[in-house]
Amino acid sequence: MRRERSLSAWRQACSVSPGGVHSPVRAFSSVGGDPVFIASAGGCRLTDLDGNRLVDFCMSWGPLILGHAHPDVVRAVQAAAARGLSYGACHHAEAELCEAILAGFPGFQRVRLTSSGTEAVMTALRLARAATGRSLVLKFDGGYHGHSDALLVRAGSGLATSGIASSLGVPDAVAATTLVVPFDDIAALQAVFAARGREIACVIIEPIPANNGLLLPRPGYLQAIRELCDAHGALLLFDEVISGFRFRYGGVAPLVGVEPDLVTLGKIVGGGMPVGAVAGPARLLDQLAPLGRVYQAGTLSGNPVSVAAGLATLAVLRDGAVYAELERLGARLEARATSSEVPWLRFVRMGSVIWPWFSGEAPPHRADGIDDAAIRRFIALHASMLERGFYLPPSGHEVWFLSTAHDEADVDALALALVEDARALAARESA
Repeated sequence: MRRERSLSAWRQACSVSPGGVHSPVRAFSSVGGDPVFIASAGGCRLTDLDGNRLVDFCMSWGPLILGHAHPDVVRAVQAAAARGLSYGACHHAEAELCEAILAGFPGFQRVRLTSSGTEAVMTALRLARAATGRSLVLKFDGGYHGHSDALLVRAGSGLATSGIASSLGVPDAVAATTLVVPFDDIAALQAVFAARGREIACVIIEPIPANNGLLLPRPGYLQAIRELCDAHGALLLFDEVISGFRFRYGGVAPLVGVEPDLVTLGKIVGGGMPVGAVAGPARLLDQLAPLGRVYQAGTLSGNPVSVAAGLATLAVLRDGAVYAELERLGARLEARATSSEVPWLRFVRMGSVIWPWFSGEAPPHRADGIDDAAIRRFIALHASMLERGFYLPPSGHEVWFLSTAHDEADVDALALALVEDARALAARESA
């Protein structure tokens, strides 16, 4: 592949932006090499500045379940843009998108739109604190819920500790409002609730954790969280910025058998445009201003172009056949890629979300179980897969996404390339 124009663009970007990027993982620092600069995209393919055509399995980190530039979404965006890019005032399509979202959450009556998943989570946490009159939030080690100060924390020693900031610029006093426990450890949960249950406003969790690998919880774990929240008067917040509308029309509560009190959304509900949302019952959401005293605002919240993209996307997803086809493609990729004699070429998969678990060990259920060897193998394969024309997320901790724009030929080609390169890597490892 030619890379001259991407390299030139990156050098120019570095002169005006920190690291030349506007989100750290794009910098390719986890896999080595220089970032690819994209010129255009359509379907499941990217075209970079050097004219290289790449089959995309990152899909903008999850929003593009219908692929790049889906005709229905593009038409909706163009029509909305022609009517004005931003109003800073109410418009009817906001209510239409909220209704489309609530159709996937029959137990909820309200939605507040924001401009990002991070903002949605910030709003939901403030709402939970106000509703309960408590200050503490409980999250899980390795869980990522956006870059707001109170959530940029990691676990310390022991079963449960106050948060220790994992980013400079987060005051200790702010980090201390977040408790962190190991994921997939019911005893740790019980211990922290026994010690501080009366102070915990809510527990925040990805019900399908997909921000640091695909760490599927064991049976009964989410149920245990729900029971502890109920016993101690805390709220349960499902962060479904990734999982919302990814596996079914709506959230994953029917799949996991646990109902949350609040849900945060993003990505798919914006159809590729910036968006976030908090969904929940009227008794909670109506505490937001202007009805209540919990303040949240945003100049571009409910942006008409983002709303149009979200409405067009959700209209396509109403047809359940979409999810059945994505499951079929995911199963096909998994079967074909893992049928080789390379014992560590494995995936963790749920529907159209796939995590490369390049280890001979059983898949982990928590972040501290991620095998360094698996990550090293992914790094070794990433560059060669890019040379073959496959754009994968530039980190072994990130999941891959399928879209309706992918077809059998795309997943078969990826599987064949993975098998060939994995065999070569396995031979080098055993030499």
